[in-house]
Amino acid sequence: MPNITFYISAAMPPEATLARLSDDCMQLCTKVLAASKQNVHVIYVETLPGHGLPVFVEVQYRLEHFRSPCVMERFMQGLQESILQHTALQARIRCFGHEASRIHALH
Repeated sequence: MPNITFYISAAMPPEATLARLSDDCMQLCTKVLAASKQNVHVIYVETLPGHGLPVFVEVQYRLEHFRSPCVMERFMQGLQESILQHTALQARIRCFGHEASRIHALH
C-alpha cells in the first residue's frame, strides 16, 4: 500500500503520458507518504461515462502516524497537479486510510 486506481471515462491518455503520471505517483507516494517503492501500485481502468468528472482517483493507504491530514492534503494537491499537467483532465480524488490490523494481504 498505497494503491492508486484511476477510473478514466474520457479517452484513455497515451501510454507515455500514463507512464509519466505513474512516475509522479511513485514520487508522491515515496516522498510525501513515505511508502516503500515495492508497496506502491498504480493502475488505470477505462470506464464508461456516467456522471461526474472524467477521472475518479481512489487511493487506499495504510494509516500511519506520519500520514497526518496535512500530509494527505499535500499528497492530494500534488496528485491533482500531476493529473492536470499530464492529462488536462479534472479529477475527483478520494483517499481511504486503513488500520494495519485490518489489512490482510498476499504479495
